[in-house]
Amino acid sequence: MTSKERVMAALNHQPPDRIPKFDSFWAEFSNLCYHELALSRDTSLNDFFEVDVAIAIADETPFPTQVTTLSQDGDFSVRRDGWGRIIRTRKGAYFYEVLETCIQKKMDLDKVRFDSPSLDGRYVGFMNTAHTHRDRRAVFCKTGGPYLRTTFLRGEVEFLMDIAADPPFAKALADRVADHIIEIGKESLRRGDLYDTGLWIYDDMAHNLQPFVSPDSFEQIFLPAYKRMVRAFKEAGAAHVILHSDGNIGPFLDMLIEAGIDGINPVEPKAGLSIPELKKHYGEKLAFIGGMCNANVLPFGTHKEIEAQARGIIEVAQDGGVIIGAHSIGPDIPVRNYVCYHEIVMKEGVFHAQPHARSTVSCTM
Repeated sequence: MTSKERVMAALNHQPPDRIPKFDSFWAEFSNLCYHELALSRDTSLNDFFEVDVAIAIADETPFPTQVTTLSQDGDFSVRRDGWGRIIRTRKGAYFYEVLETCIQKKMDLDKVRFDSPSLDGRYVGFMNTAHTHRDRRAVFCKTGGPYLRTTFLRGEVEFLMDIAADPPFAKALADRVADHIIEIGKESLRRGDLYDTGLWIYDDMAHNLQPFVSPDSFEQIFLPAYKRMVRAFKEAGAAHVILHSDGNIGPFLDMLIEAGIDGINPVEPKAGLSIPELKKHYGEKLAFIGGMCNANVLPFGTHKEIEAQARGIIEVAQDGGVIIGAHSIGPDIPVRNYVCYHEIVMKEGVFHAQPHARSTVSCTM
């Protein structure tokens, strides 16, 4: 099977030739790999580690035409970003400080006008990614979701307070964001011609113990938006709609299935989620993408522990419904541990024996 055939078989709950694999690599981890494995800098880690999924990302921000640098002081800069926020950043840093958000007062919601979802500039990087990976991986497009993206406009604390104190306003704001996201998603599907794979919604809405909002609040404020989003994407032709959310979204799973979500990622063990247990409970109602622990097992586990966790996922993947992965792979994960996980997947995750060229590194490196 090609990567695309393998991934789509798994999402359709059909047996793949081997368990599909999806990971993303931080630049620091990539540099460690190039050094420790003596790889050429021309080597694609996605190819070397046989990653089967790629995500193409459009610029979904409401105000891409308003992005500007407001001030510069040495390594620090203050700028207005595409979400209308004023943020302070430091050169080379991953994170930023939010100084001001777009929707500071409730009346601001009626005043803002989002830039057109059809602006060509939104899709330049998106098209490059889709073109680069199309022949080697299953390429999906991506949007954000109505919870997290709304916090970008309103502020996380402020939006959580709205959810608790003024649910109608919180819903109106989330619906406005969802309407915009729907158009970005439909345009991404069209421009990338990704109908036969589909779309991922990225919406981190939980921590390790539980979601950020109650199931009642999710049902009242976000479930209608999710239903509209999934319906719009599938009516446009998307084969599958997958939800990415870190943390324990277990209390939402039945509602997400009701909304039409086909699969979830990254299914984090540190958040109490287990692919073998979830697959036993939900069967073919959901596909599961992830399952490897990138917080404890891969960074600090023995090779026996890494192999045991991978084997548990492989065992329930033979009839489809599972794509193995560890979400993001950072420099806290030793290269030898990632290689161990990769090798056990490629040795024991093959369900239909066939000749296959593998990397020459092993767990004993």
